[in-house]
Amino acid sequence: MLDIRQIPVLSDNFIYLAREPASGLVAVVDPAVPEPVLAEAARLGWTITHILNTHHHGDHVGGNLAIKAATGCRIVGPAPDAGRIPGIDLPLGDGATFDLGAERARVFFVPGHTRGHIAYWFEGAKALFCGDTLFSAGCGRLFEGTPGQMWSSLKRLRDLPPDTQVYCAHEYTQSNIRFAVTVDPHNADLRARETEVAALRAAGQPTIPSTIALERAVNPFLRADTAAVAAGVGLGGHDPVDVFAEVRRRKDNF
Repeated sequence: MLDIRQIPVLSDNFIYLAREPASGLVAVVDPAVPEPVLAEAARLGWTITHILNTHHHGDHVGGNLAIKAATGCRIVGPAPDAGRIPGIDLPLGDGATFDLGAERARVFFVPGHTRGHIAYWFEGAKALFCGDTLFSAGCGRLFEGTPGQMWSSLKRLRDLPPDTQVYCAHEYTQSNIRFAVTVDPHNADLRARETEVAALRAAGQPTIPSTIALERAVNPFLRADTAAVAAGVGLGGHDPVDVFAEVRRRKDNF
């Protein structure tokens, strides 16, 4: 299994440290900034050996070079975006695997938020590091991709085992739910999640990780092929890509 530690940084980012205990190898996922990562690794007595980047945005790769300089770690990232990943050593594409000691990650190419975005699924550890493709009750903005690309990407992640833990890169859940109830207002699971999230945030606790099972139930972007969400945006009977595009358009203007 992986020992996963969550490091909140900036206003709403999460960086993750993931240690494989048998080997002692440690990966940092999407380091926005270096200092909190190096400090937490030192506190834990962990030696950082890898960085795993999901995409090129500065709040995911900003710490790459400083962490590499301090630790000598190897940087793993998306092959389609290798030219935009600082210090990359190992570019990986769709279907590739990456071994962190005894734990193997499968790489998914999930464009939409960016043109080169990837996600890492550690099947044995039941852990998905999905960057900004999938959020709890939401998904990333379409900065470089199309609605069709993002819908296909999200369906791939939706098909993972229901007990998969979703380690996304931002604490957006409460604001995502405020929007979600406007397009899926009769969803009892969503209303229950709304109450749970309000309590967590009031207590200063994170809402992440989520699970694939929970996201299938509450996330309107994963539910664009349901009658409820299609009706909620006035597109009953339409193609799910059209429904997804309308949900995304509404969220962008919410």
